[in-house]
Amino acid sequence: MVQTASSPITLAQFLLQPETKPAYEYIDGQILQKPMPQGKHSILQGELVSKINGILKPSRIAWAFPELRCTFGGRSTVPDIAIFTWDRIPSDEDGEVANTFSIAPDWTIEILSPDQSQTKVTKNILHCLKYGTQMGWLVYPRERTVFIYRPKQEIEVFDDPDSILPTPAFASDIQLSVRDLFVWLTKNQ
Repeated sequence: MVQTASSPITLAQFLLQPETKPAYEYIDGQILQKPMPQGKHSILQGELVSKINGILKPSRIAWAFPELRCTFGGRSTVPDIAIFTWDRIPSDEDGEVANTFSIAPDWTIEILSPDQSQTKVTKNILHCLKYGTQMGWLVYPRERTVFIYRPKQEIEVFDDPDSILPTPAFASDIQLSVRDLFVWLTKNQ
């Protein structure tokens, strides 16, 4: 859904708007609403956040945040999962995690929903890479495929069930195969 206003809205004005569910994103001067997550999307998002945080968070290496608004480079987007290395997580004056993240994540993960534009999601991943993200995943549940994006490198496609998915160097302890990822969609696992 694209929202158009009678007069263009700036990023600063957009950020003053109340949050909605599903979230709106500000991309190239347009306000676009993300689709409402469905079953497969929700399962993969929840399991990935749990897996990543279970391995990286206890050692204070990184923290995975679901549906976190990230505003940088003239855009404000809400990746399905934004992972930040520990030292880059913004803090407020009380030493708690800040509400506002004005930097690109270190690793971004998007899970393609049935009604979502692969082009739009890919552009969001490429925008993140341009501003310092080390790796982007685009998970495509329908085809059991994961596209891996890295700065200034060719896109890699992982659809062999036995293939281990690459992670950024800081997340090398995470060993997840394509099969491991998509088996989460099975009720009898």
